[in-house]
Amino acid sequence: MNLCFEELPLASLPPGKAGQVARVQGGRGVALRLARLGIRPGAVVRLVNSGPFAGPLLVEVEGLRVALGRGVARRIFVRPLP
Repeated sequence: MNLCFEELPLASLPPGKAGQVARVQGGRGVALRLARLGIRPGAVVRLVNSGPFAGPLLVEVEGLRVALGRGVARRIFVRPLP
């Protein structure tokens, strides 16, 4: 399987790695909230840091840093970028 086309949850990306958003799973409300933050299909996001234990993830999208809970980050599927 080619890793360029493999989708995985944003929460599974290693810190420092980037991915292109493939899809957002969940209801329309979740998708709209994330779209307002710039997280929509086609956007490139980078996992900056993951909080300890079950803490939030810090991601960078369009030059902005956003904290996301792990539950939300598991609904965002990305294609890892090299």
